[in-house]
Amino acid sequence: MSEAPASPRPAATPTPATSPPTTPGPSTASAPFTASAPPTVASPSTADSSAAADPPPTASAPSTASAPPTAASPSTAHSSAAADPPPTASAPSTPGSPSTAASPPPAARTHKPSPPSPTSTTTPAPMSREGDRLRFAGAATRRIARGIDLDEIVIGLCRASVPTFSDAILVYLREPLPVGDERPVEPLVLRLHRTDRIPHGEDGLRPMDDPRPRPPALDELVAERCTVPGGGALAEVLRGVRPVFTNSPAAQAALPELLGKGSESVTPAGQHAILAPLRGRRRVIGAALFLRSPERPAFEQDDLLLAAQLATHSALGIDKAALYGREAYIADELQRAMLPETLPRPTGVRLASRYLPAAETARVGGDWYDAIPLPGSRVALVVGDVMGHSMTSAAVMGQLRTTAQTLAGLDMPPQEVLHHLDEQAQRLGADRMATCLYAVYDPVAHRITIANAGHPPPILVHLGGRTEVLRVPPGAPIGVGGVAFEAVELDAPADATLLLYTDGLVESRLRDVWTGIEQLREKLAATARLTGPERPPPLEELCDEVLDMLGPGDRDDDIALLAARFEGIAPSDVAYWFLEPSEATPGRARRLVRRTLSRWGLEELSDSAELLVSEIVTNAVRYASRPITVRLLRTHVLRCEVTDDEPRLPVLGQARATDEGGRGLYLVNRVARHWGASRLSTGKIVWFELDRP
Repeated sequence: MSEAPASPRPAATPTPATSPPTTPGPSTASAPFTASAPPTVASPSTADSSAAADPPPTASAPSTASAPPTAASPSTAHSSAAADPPPTASAPSTPGSPSTAASPPPAARTHKPSPPSPTSTTTPAPMSREGDRLRFAGAATRRIARGIDLDEIVIGLCRASVPTFSDAILVYLREPLPVGDERPVEPLVLRLHRTDRIPHGEDGLRPMDDPRPRPPALDELVAERCTVPGGGALAEVLRGVRPVFTNSPAAQAALPELLGKGSESVTPAGQHAILAPLRGRRRVIGAALFLRSPERPAFEQDDLLLAAQLATHSALGIDKAALYGREAYIADELQRAMLPETLPRPTGVRLASRYLPAAETARVGGDWYDAIPLPGSRVALVVGDVMGHSMTSAAVMGQLRTTAQTLAGLDMPPQEVLHHLDEQAQRLGADRMATCLYAVYDPVAHRITIANAGHPPPILVHLGGRTEVLRVPPGAPIGVGGVAFEAVELDAPADATLLLYTDGLVESRLRDVWTGIEQLREKLAATARLTGPERPPPLEELCDEVLDMLGPGDRDDDIALLAARFEGIAPSDVAYWFLEPSEATPGRARRLVRRTLSRWGLEELSDSAELLVSEIVTNAVRYASRPITVRLLRTHVLRCEVTDDEPRLPVLGQARATDEGGRGLYLVNRVARHWGASRLSTGKIVWFELDRP
């Protein structure tokens, strides 16, 4: 997040071929990130090139005793700012030439310092020319700009700074991080977000079983969280925005507030540390501390400008990443809130579903699914896909899903539901288009009625593993207008599974939609055969297996998946009567119910069932002009349904003490497990359920 300048280092003087390389003295205890190997000086050209790209591993030829060592330019250090080069394999050197080792930047960890790399402990060379600083600044800012989310940007800052510009870095961010124009939380609290450092010399080369204690990690020496007082020294430095050397009076007073009691053991003396505030578009969002070991040349005045540039690019990137993350979160939550939290458990069918958002580059979509209980123990199965990837697509999806639920509640045929959805999409806008498949399953008749509006066809998996792509008229997408939709009625055998899905499951940049449908059919057939010819595959596991067919390039679109296992209701568990509306009809209905429950072995429910049937049939006879129907269903509960041609729904009311009627629904409400009333295209249906003993 912060930007740190790189200080130039003097070029190394060639040593005579006969003189061995020199080794510095032992590291001081006051700086936990000191290096034990001498700095090597790289040539300017090699460093600058590696800053822009990661070079492949190279093997250096062994040097002869008569050849003097060459001085490499300072820009080799800059290369690590742009990318982490793979390790280079160097051939063994002869006694006449000093050996050089380039240390790749270590991997940083959130809230903890990176583990030291065992491959090298050599400190990189400083930048000695103004051109080197410019090249490093360009490579470092490009690396920071590659990040999309907050962590990637912070990692880019750390990897760009260490080891080229500094030996260690600590990045603090505001907690909580303000997003956009929202008012920040007071008081200002900074939390250590990430640390990075050059591997410690002796720590990187010692064996794992060495009993000597290892130097402490950076986050073990400093405070993880600090509260910034409004009038304190740290607040003044952060308000100043410009980076400062830590040996300045203002920074010396601010560091104990930021680092806590470990500030003296972390920051070396002199100009070996820079404190850089991270300021976003409107406010300070953190701070970065760049540290150099005492063995390395101190920072120079020009390094403050470089630190300011790194800090500015990092802070603005963090600001944008936080805003992007918030928008993506809102869109994702909006879309998920418009999908059903749980699926219903209708009689005669089992349901399972999956939803996967698209890849990070196109997370928001308009895919949806739904399962809507209908009158007569039926269930509507819906899956749709609004075209586009945006907040608008998610909002249109929510409106179409709500419209489909309302139309389903009116018990309209599938083709009429799609017709009204088409009209609704045109009212929403000229470019609001979607595909949709609407199916109604009747567990008593073991039939399913399907209408399609430009959606991929469903796949039916039979018991034993045979699969088929159902032949459904494709229709035009919703929103085109002026087209008619057709519905087909098909058999729905018991233990068969119907799979509804969106095109994100079968279509991608690597395959067309029909190739994907065939692959999906083969995947379903192979999964169904695993359980044998007598048992259907478990529904949840079947959905997981379907999603496993997705490859790395198959997440261009979001995916909605709805699976329905047809269990049906056996004819022996259904009793159905047509009754003419007359004064004797309630008594006849009671006798029919009593006989049926006796045949089913449910005599314990006779009294309650007869009472409730009598009340509902009496109300139907009062208003009906055509024959009424009474149906009993024996499943995990006893369900009774009474249908008549009067569209007005009964309303539960409170009868007064002097009223002679108005207590029928009150009894139904008190005695029944559940009850309800729904409009039909031909009238209404009133139903109740009783728990089976």
